[in-house]
Amino acid sequence: MNVNTLGIIIQREYLNKVKKKSFLIITFLAPILFAALCILPSLIMLGAKEEAKKVGVIDRSGIVAPFLESGETIEYVILENVLAEDVKTDLSGHGIDVLLSISELDPEQRSVTADCYSEKPLGMDAGSIIENRINDAVEAYRIESSGVANLEEIMAGVKSNIHLRSYTVDESGKETISESGVYMALSMLLGMAIYMFIALFCGMVMSSVIEEKSSRVVEVLVSSVKATELMFGKIIGVALVALTQFLLWIVLTLAILAAAMGIIGKDKIFGAIADGDTAQMTQMMTPGVNMPDDIPSIESLATSAEGASSETSGMQAIIGTLANINLPQLLVCFLLFFIFGYLLYASIFAAIGSAVENEGDSQQLQLPVTVPLLLGFFIAIYAFKAPDSTLVFWGSMIPFTSPIVMLARIPFGVPTWQIAISVALLVGTFAACAWLSAKVYKVGILMFGKKSTWKDLWKWLKQ
Repeated sequence: MNVNTLGIIIQREYLNKVKKKSFLIITFLAPILFAALCILPSLIMLGAKEEAKKVGVIDRSGIVAPFLESGETIEYVILENVLAEDVKTDLSGHGIDVLLSISELDPEQRSVTADCYSEKPLGMDAGSIIENRINDAVEAYRIESSGVANLEEIMAGVKSNIHLRSYTVDESGKETISESGVYMALSMLLGMAIYMFIALFCGMVMSSVIEEKSSRVVEVLVSSVKATELMFGKIIGVALVALTQFLLWIVLTLAILAAAMGIIGKDKIFGAIADGDTAQMTQMMTPGVNMPDDIPSIESLATSAEGASSETSGMQAIIGTLANINLPQLLVCFLLFFIFGYLLYASIFAAIGSAVENEGDSQQLQLPVTVPLLLGFFIAIYAFKAPDSTLVFWGSMIPFTSPIVMLARIPFGVPTWQIAISVALLVGTFAACAWLSAKVYKVGILMFGKKSTWKDLWKWLKQ
């Protein structure tokens, strides 16, 4: 393979991609979308406060009304000597927006039923507030009717709120704080980033090959250079385009966020987050809280936690955990698995692109390749629950899933020998797949007028 020729092809591929309008539009539009995803939740919290509602209450139980205290969003009006059937058909005539009808007290269940009537569906926040008030009233009645003196104080004294503080201990006995929520967030972000990069830019390689083949430009190119030089030049050129675009996204996103905070105000943005429902978010990042079975949102993972105890605050736990992560190792591993994972899949996608004349014909050939990629993505999502389990371990070793799964495991600590074996297997598999893909590429790039199948690819491999 001629290095000079390869360099010329890389340069041509790189310049052709970065000069396209689509590249420029995506490069400058994506940071705006990223910044919007960071800022919009705060702005939505500021502007999505529910309008104040006047709630008419018919309390036949006699225990709920004392607990209904008006607030900023709800004003309670006690209605007496009226029937719910008469009021619910004429809410505006009674000067209310919502009718809350409380049933008579059930002496056996020591409870009540509650019905709510309104012209428009009641918002979730308002409904939750009303439900909480009614539950408080029923609980207070049950405590009072239990006949046990000071039962409320006894129950409050029984409740426990123990937080588990986690530390990792090295060979020298040094203790460093270890917050699993931070590892979980970092694990998921790394796995998702690698998956997105590989899927996006490998698809770009295939599209570029199909474009040149369908326009017959490739016939001119292969008369001057070797098919393998053209394939690897295209793969490396797209990789450089990917790195350029990625760096521009980071710089532009940070610049837009800084400008937005300067215009809107940093205090307003973070204040909106602080005023939101942070209880669930705090549990995600605070020691001693069991993880939910479902996958948490990116916003929950990224939100800072409040203090876990009087000695160590949640923010200190997050900072201490980040300081405990081997960032140089993480960066090196990210680059290695990104580069060779991309090269592995890009060589396969290049071969698929050479075997078809349009992207519609590539679907059946892409499926067996995208399945391992998707499988690695799903394993990586759940890797934080059991990073050393058998499934996750083998997912981090098999070359077709290791770029995604291994990066999801690394924040939790992976022995160096496992990383070395995983990288070695990935590099070896890339070399084998690149050699096989080059054989397919040589033949497929000049084949026209016939829809290729896996049987055809097998024939080309044997030539």
